[in-house]
Order: sequence, then C-alpha cells, then structure tokens
Amino acid sequence: MLAGMTEAGGNRTAVAGLAGRRVVLGVTGGIAAYKAADLVRRLREAGAAVRVVMTAGAERFVTPLTFQALSGEPVRRELFDAAAEAAMGHIELARWAEAVLVAPATADFMARLAAGLADDLLSTLCLATEAPLLLAPAMNRAMWAHPATQANRRTLAARGVRFAGPAEGAQACGETGPGRMADPEVIVAALARLLAPGPLAGLAVVVTAGPTREPLDPVRYVGNRSSGRMGYALAEAAAEAGARVTLVSGPVALDPPPGVRTVRVETALEMREATLEAARGADLLFAAAAVADYRPARPRGEKLRKSAERLRVELVRNPDIVREVAALPLDKRPFVVGFAAETVAAGEALRAAAEAKRRAKGMDMIAANRVGPGLGFEAEDNALEVLWAGGGASLARAPKRVLARRLVALAAERLHATRAAQGA
Repeated sequence: MLAGMTEAGGNRTAVAGLAGRRVVLGVTGGIAAYKAADLVRRLREAGAAVRVVMTAGAERFVTPLTFQALSGEPVRRELFDAAAEAAMGHIELARWAEAVLVAPATADFMARLAAGLADDLLSTLCLATEAPLLLAPAMNRAMWAHPATQANRRTLAARGVRFAGPAEGAQACGETGPGRMADPEVIVAALARLLAPGPLAGLAVVVTAGPTREPLDPVRYVGNRSSGRMGYALAEAAAEAGARVTLVSGPVALDPPPGVRTVRVETALEMREATLEAARGADLLFAAAAVADYRPARPRGEKLRKSAERLRVELVRNPDIVREVAALPLDKRPFVVGFAAETVAAGEALRAAAEAKRRAKGMDMIAANRVGPGLGFEAEDNALEVLWAGGGASLARAPKRVLARRLVALAAERLHATRAAQGA
C-alpha cells in the first residue's frame, strides 16, 4: 500500500483538510500576482476562510476589488490604516491566521523577510504571527539563482519557513528556467500538508545521518562514502509529519531541513554521546548514520610523514550506538529503526541478513538496502526492505525524499500499533 501511494491521491486528501481553516494570503508585486486570484478561488472551494493582504506593488498588477470579490472579505493594504489599526489590526490578523501564505513571493519580499524588516503591513504581519508561513516564490530565473536570493532562502528555511516551488518553465520575460510561481493547485496542496496533523504530531524524533570521521592525525581520517541524504530526508519527512526533530549529523555538505534542531558531530564517540542524550525520552529513533565500526587506537598529534613503504595502524571497535539505545529501559527508550547497507544479493539473502542484524541489536524495525550502482551511498535513489517482528514491507526504488516519507509513515504506523499493544 505504501509503495503505491501517489502525490495526486495525497493532494486530494490534503485539500479536503482545509475546510474551516483560516488563511491570510499575502500578494506581492510580481506579474504572477494574477495567479493569486485563482489561488483564492481554490482555497475558498476547499472550505478555507481567506483574508488577503496586498503590497503596494501588487496593486499595480491586480486591483484589491478582485480579491475582495473572490474572498468575500475586505482587502487589507496599509499598515497605517487608522480604522484598522485603532484595534491593532495587524496583530488581530496575525492571531486570526492559522497559516500565512505569500504568493507570489518576490525576491525583494524574501530579502526583507530574511532581514526582519517590518516596513509594510505584510512584512509586519509575517513577523507578528506565530502561524506557519508558506512562500511561493516567483521571479526571473537569474534572480532566483542569485547567491543573495539563495542565501535568503536558506535563512528563511532555517527559521521554519516552508516553500512551494518555484516551478521551472517559460517566464513572462521570455526566458525559461526555474523561478515561475508554482501552479495554484500545487500551492493549495502544499498548504494543506502544512496544516494537516501528521502521524507523528507532538512526538519527539531523533535522526542520525551522515558518516563519522575517525582521525588518524590532524589532517587525515578514516571515513566512509555516506552523503547523509537519506538521514536528512528522514528528518525533513518526520518534521512534515508533525514531529519535534533532533538531527544528529556527521560531516556532510547538506543544508539542515527547516524546523529541525541539528547537532553536528565528527566522530563516532561524539555521535554516541549526542544520540544517547537526545534518545532518552524520545518516541522514535531513525539510526540512518553510517557510523565507523572502528577508530584508530592512538591518533597522532602531528601530521604523519610519508616515509615508510608501509604504515600499520591499530584500530579499536567503536561502540554500537543502536544497540545501546535499544537496550535502554522500555519507559525511556524510543521505538528504534535501524539501517543495514548490504552488498549481498537482493531478495531473501538481503532480508535474512537484515533480520539477523535486527534481532542481534534489539531493534524494533530495520530498513535494509543493497549497495550497488545507482543505489545507496552517494546516490539520489534508493530501495528498502523494511522488517519488524512478524512482518515486513518492500519500498520500491524512488528518490530518497519520496522514500523517506514512505518510511516515516510506515514507522509511525508500527509505533502506534506497538504502543496500542503494550497498552492493551
């Protein structure tokens, strides 16, 4: 069932979840502002109550009367509106909103929001609200690709701001590339997912990701080829599912997912300490990190010189982090999902190796993948065999972000089933 999930099916369910939700739609000054009219219509059809806030630039493209007719609500335009601000209207709007959606979000608006400016009604509202914020960027492809815009995107994402798009295609300027506003139905679906209570809502989740580096000397280390992509995708998916996520990350070249607490480590011993601290009292652990099995017994304090023809290095075993977490008292340990990267043939051999590892370490669930060309380490795609006591599921090859959502959904299902059985 999980392998057959589709984005289209997810969108239909999600849009239905907008009924009765309160949405503030911010419209900024870009040519894509005309699409915001269709966005209001779709939000209203989904049952949402919509109040529109326009910037001065937006009024050059679409009139406030259009949005008033579509939303059935007066359009707010000025921060210094004597009638509205007599009752602190921007604060009232900020508290009324269950979500704030800005579509289109121009490069200028993203820059001002990243800088924390509050010089008009929409930017002030975005700072004053505690509701989740979703941006639908729209701009020329070169503006989107500019390092300043990308830095602003990363800053906003680190603060928990979510993004829908941009899409890629023909633009009003005649150029083609990423930067056009996502289609209204895509934005509506993204907003619905943002507001939907996920299967991990209110739970604490720990994810380990990436490799560890075990120093030989100040400049060399023993490591592995893990990119961290799967762990980071799991952290993002768990946050989307409503969890409070702590990501314990080895050294990788990835930006932390939005809304996730990230703890950076280098060595296996550092990862052990951070993971045990975060796992005590947590609800769920995804142990996706590729932790080095061994470390040099005596790292050199100075750089090793290339002199002898052979170099002998004594290695000692690193602690087994997953086994230690699984051995915690039941009332203090999370539901443990481990990983197994195997070079054995796919099929029964892979499942047998993974099940043996799951039992040996006391894990609740294990996700096994075969390492090979285009799969596993340093690859965009993966495929998983997921096993637990008395059951299992095959997750077909897919991009790691898609696979992560499927695995999170499956782990949440097994976690709740386990707790229900224990309660019974």
